[in-house]
Amino acid sequence: GLEEAIRLTNDCPYRRTFHSDQGWAYQMKAYSYKLKKQNIFQSMSRKGNCLDNSIMENFFSLLKQEIYHGKTYSSFEELKMAIDNYIYYYNNERMKKKLNWKSPVQFRIAESKAA
Repeated sequence: GLEEAIRLTNDCPYRRTFHSDQGWAYQMKAYSYKLKKQNIFQSMSRKGNCLDNSIMENFFSLLKQEIYHGKTYSSFEELKMAIDNYIYYYNNERMKKKLNWKSPVQFRIAESKAA
């Protein structure tokens, strides 16, 4: 649960974000306090708007399609390495039509030069 997620991400050099729907557990003061105490930003979908999380849901769907379905990993380390490699590939090499056939990193660099 939450305790394990906090422990596993404790050495993360980036700002951690916990995104959820508006389920009752995530609105409890104790839950929010625990996240705040750990310097974890709480992000919550707006009421009745499931699209708030659509970008991450799309990413995880692609990740599962491209590296998980039909593949068996023999250890946590092997799965973690596959996910780390996929995140690098997705950000630096995987071209997207809506980004002018550039990767997200290539698109951001081109946009910053154009500004």
